[in-house]
Amino acid sequence: MPKLNFRKIALTTVAVFAGLVLLLAVHLYMVTRPQAPDVHTRIMARVDFAANVGAAQGDTVTAFLYSQPGVDHVLFNPVTHIAIFTFAPIQTSATAIIARLQQTLPYKAKRIQPSEEEMAAGCPVASNTATSRVLRFFRHLN
Repeated sequence: MPKLNFRKIALTTVAVFAGLVLLLAVHLYMVTRPQAPDVHTRIMARVDFAANVGAAQGDTVTAFLYSQPGVDHVLFNPVTHIAIFTFAPIQTSATAIIARLQQTLPYKAKRIQPSEEEMAAGCPVASNTATSRVLRFFRHLN
């Protein structure tokens, strides 16, 4: 009789553990799958300017970017001549904002987009975590 109880307990423990692992896998898949942008989605974009843009011109650029629909936050660095802004992708796109900037303001502006290699190297911590390995495994299955 004790042997039968041990088997039942072991089988129940293994079944519960397997169920929890399956539940975790489904949860990870659901929360990390790509989703369409919604009202709360924000995207960050970077614009590099020619060297003739100083602090005074940076204020003009900042004011212009803030006046664009969907733009919520702008940072301009007059030393590096770089503007970073966040925007709502369902209201506008970075390409449209930068095109309007180039048409309206007399500054040479160029949008900088990171390459695939730069994106992959963006967060060295996340690439080697156990969670990221599990996610890569399940993405590979799709």
